[in-house]
Amino acid sequence: MDKSDITLERMRSFVRVAERGSLSAVAREFGIGQSTITRHLRELEEAVGVPLLSRTTRRVTLTDEGGRYYANCVQILRLVEQAGDEVRGTRGAPAGTIRISCTAAFGVLHVSRLIFAFQDRYSDIGVDLSLTDERIDLVREGVDIALRLGPLTDSSMKLRSLGQSRRLLVASPDYLAARRRPSSLQDLSGHEGIRMSNVAGSDTLILQGPGGEHHAVPFGGRLRVDHGLAAREALVAGRGIAPAHQWLVDDLLGEGRLEPILPDYSLAFVPLNMLIVPERAGIARVRLLVDFIVERIGDVPGIERS
Repeated sequence: MDKSDITLERMRSFVRVAERGSLSAVAREFGIGQSTITRHLRELEEAVGVPLLSRTTRRVTLTDEGGRYYANCVQILRLVEQAGDEVRGTRGAPAGTIRISCTAAFGVLHVSRLIFAFQDRYSDIGVDLSLTDERIDLVREGVDIALRLGPLTDSSMKLRSLGQSRRLLVASPDYLAARRRPSSLQDLSGHEGIRMSNVAGSDTLILQGPGGEHHAVPFGGRLRVDHGLAAREALVAGRGIAPAHQWLVDDLLGEGRLEPILPDYSLAFVPLNMLIVPERAGIARVRLLVDFIVERIGDVPGIERS
């Protein structure tokens, strides 16, 4: 083995290919040609003397030796990054890039503003904000932090509870004037509902009454959407009634463009959590952003701290 051929650059290429399973995806992520990634892998395998990856026409996977080598590379790269953080910390200027993933509508309306304020405080830190309603693999996609609404099943990540998101039933004044405001749960059956196609059970509303009792109310309608901002536009356009997170519609309620209905009945709160990749949790700039979000998240309308 020629140890001089085992470079950090080749290690990084190997680690990301192992995580993403695709040379082309890593090439796009790094902004270099796929042939360069291929060369990095070939030179690294030649240096260590064993095949690290098994390649098929569809996917790249780790060999047994590659799996063991990958785990060590992750630790080495993390130590290198932390060492750089400590050196930069001596001059009081955290730097580098943080990758954060967030549900789309929440990210557009609120998290983006938190990021702007964070970068105003830490001008040398870059942020890659990825907005998606899909539950992505954080390690595979190279994400450091994810903000997620709803129940979680990924137990391999560090979990930080941020609070609960309040929801309420809303509709536009024009819609209510044309269709008559519902005054009871039974009245909902005659109304158009705007439903989320990517939310399980959106054809039923579970409402808690003033006495604490729970009611399951069928909820139908001709329009289903898979994005919160589309639901927001549909509400303003008078297309029907919808259960909405307060952070999604708070400004519209304040302007009178939407109104709450059946205020004596409440919808269940939705948990808001932060997921942190364990290997990234100790990096200084990641810790700074985590603490900043925890500090400021209570400013978002309808988010009640845990």
